[in-house]
Amino acid sequence: MSEAGPRQAAFDAVRAISRPGLFNDPGNILALDNLLDAFGAPRMTTTQQLGPDGEALIKKWEGYKKDLGDGRVQAYPDPATGGAPWTIGWGSTGPDIKKGTIWTKAQAQQRFTAHIEEEAAPAVRKGIGSTPTTQRQFDAMVSLAYNIGVTAFLQSTLLKKHVAGDYAAAAAQFGVWNKAAGKVMQGLVNRRAEEAALYRSKA
Repeated sequence: MSEAGPRQAAFDAVRAISRPGLFNDPGNILALDNLLDAFGAPRMTTTQQLGPDGEALIKKWEGYKKDLGDGRVQAYPDPATGGAPWTIGWGSTGPDIKKGTIWTKAQAQQRFTAHIEEEAAPAVRKGIGSTPTTQRQFDAMVSLAYNIGVTAFLQSTLLKKHVAGDYAAAAAQFGVWNKAAGKVMQGLVNRRAEEAALYRSKA
């Protein structure tokens, strides 16, 4: 969770008394942030990490394909293109992964953890800033960022809606990301539905 404090209390109070739609306007959010800055209210910070629900969801949908059954796993071509990028473990890609690459499960876990801790989770933390965010909202957004890439996530309407406090609209945006190579993929449709459900669920 974001750090509780005077700023969050102020945001909650204004949200409670606002006319419908006004609080969710990004300009009004910024104005309130600036006003609280002027009064010296400390900004909320977040040190959120991916939780077990989020890790389980990502691993479920990324799968652990080409398990050789002896503690090792083999690289496979991207399902959407039939070629690059070559993928291994739980959706890991990179210049060191190509046809014929074989890793141990420990190597796959190490790369997965590094991708989460060095890329996906920091991108979500950067994107949400001081926006109050539940653990499950955070987990769902990390899952999305892991899958679509951090640049796409940081530019997404979903993130903008979340930062504006319009959580219902943000949840609906998961379904937008259902294509690979320009084609709707049923697996992505199903994954986005599960991410949206996690985002909406109570922590």
